[in-house]
Amino acid sequence: MKRIGWILVVLMIVGMTNCKKDTEVTEPGIDINKSIVINELLPKNTKYGSDQNGQFDDWIELYNLSSEDLDISGFYLADSKKDLTKWKFPEGTILDKNGYLIVWADADTLQAGLHANYKLSALGENVVLLTPDLVVIDQVKYPATTIEQSYARIPDGTGDFVWTTPTFKAENK
Repeated sequence: MKRIGWILVVLMIVGMTNCKKDTEVTEPGIDINKSIVINELLPKNTKYGSDQNGQFDDWIELYNLSSEDLDISGFYLADSKKDLTKWKFPEGTILDKNGYLIVWADADTLQAGLHANYKLSALGENVVLLTPDLVVIDQVKYPATTIEQSYARIPDGTGDFVWTTPTFKAENK
């Protein structure tokens, strides 16, 4: 009888150590899947924020809600739910704590920096952010727009999306 009791205790311990709660973070620190959001999109740009070559291209702004810098190397950003691996963040891509990161949606991958291999449509479309394992972190479906309007969360990172004056790498207002 003692032997069966010990076996049950061992099985319970093994079972408890191999189980984890759904809300448990697998690595120490923050849950990256809840810390990065698509914060603002500018599908038609002629004067708000230029790239390193002085070009005013479409852009997507990500925002880091956490108080830690996050490495998003290998994550994906797509403008289509049909091709989720359309553009991959290069190695060494860091999203600063409580910071903004711009990805140029200009289909010009020969330029230095973060230049996606697609442009945003002024007719409206989806933008999807995914982990390297293709888990959707955030997605936005935006409607058709006119020139010089961005689709932005107000307040940053948590609010609803509205059409507004672009706030390139700054607080949405």
